[in-house]
Amino acid sequence: MLAYILRRLLLIVPTLLGIMVVNFAVIQFAPGGPVEQVIAQVTGTAADAAGRVSGGSGGESGVTGAAMAQAGSGAGKYRGAQGLDPEFIRKIEKQFGFDKPAPERFWLMLKNYARLDFGESYFKGRPVIDLIIEKLPVSISLGLWTTLLVYLISIPLGVAKAVRDGSRFDLWSSAAIVIGYAIPSFLFAVLLIVLFAGGSFVQWFPLRGLTSDNWGDLSWPAKITDYFWHIALPVLSMVIGGFASLTMLTKNSFLEEINKLYVLTARAKGLSERRVLYGHVFRNAMLIVIAGFPGAFISILFTSSLLIEVIFSLDGLGLLGFEAALKRDYPIMFGSLFIFTLLGLIVGLVSDLTYVMVDPRIDFESRQA
Repeated sequence: MLAYILRRLLLIVPTLLGIMVVNFAVIQFAPGGPVEQVIAQVTGTAADAAGRVSGGSGGESGVTGAAMAQAGSGAGKYRGAQGLDPEFIRKIEKQFGFDKPAPERFWLMLKNYARLDFGESYFKGRPVIDLIIEKLPVSISLGLWTTLLVYLISIPLGVAKAVRDGSRFDLWSSAAIVIGYAIPSFLFAVLLIVLFAGGSFVQWFPLRGLTSDNWGDLSWPAKITDYFWHIALPVLSMVIGGFASLTMLTKNSFLEEINKLYVLTARAKGLSERRVLYGHVFRNAMLIVIAGFPGAFISILFTSSLLIEVIFSLDGLGLLGFEAALKRDYPIMFGSLFIFTLLGLIVGLVSDLTYVMVDPRIDFESRQA
């Protein structure tokens, strides 16, 4: 097993490198880069852009207002740069590091990432790692509570469906699961806002943020209540569309175990049906479900919360990445990609080790051989 773990750890390096190379190459061909963003500010709103792009306000890029005043008769290679002084364009390129060839920029990025230096945001003026750490609690809250609720709903429901396979309960619950799976989470989020957050009916829940403005002044019981009051609708909207696959996995695992010989033997010995199901079948059927918890959490954390954070104005990683993509804030985009990919690869290894922990009969090393 130690050799298997070592091989998996060594494979992380080329896998991570390949993902970074592909994404870096794709970005080079994407229009509307950070230089073009600044050019659009200059040409579109010259007066405002002078204040924003100078280092004096808003944490925007550090291109000086004096350089912006050089906008004149030159033509550039960027879209919308006609009429701007080429020297001004070169200063913007140097500010963002685009005065170097793409291979050199990629190599510098990798060297910095090896030291866990992810640079500073182009348009927020803060270290990327600080921004990620600041936004992480919101996304972890959504991912953790959603995963726990999905498991707490899916496992009992899947067991009940397996025990009552083919019954009326199995049919109507399957129909409800299919509907929940077919409708995207963000549509449920909009519906919940309309119904319960002041859309058209009642306003029982807040629409913005993870806590109230006076959260720091509340007592501990009131803080806990306020936190769950704010997170109720976002988590519910993610849970509704997230438990379908796990429920069916639980049901199919139970059905597979119920038809095995050891279950017939246990029943023949006179054991009660409850003891057969929860003393023998449950332990074996839940191996794949429980072992998949780390992977399910990472999947929900990184793929399901983006639109939910945007809809409910939750300042988490999803919203951070969305804003970075709109502004072409490459340090945030590549820093987040690096961290999330590395975390995903490590969690994949942890999931495999979890399988071994819950079922020692599994031996990945012998399967590799």
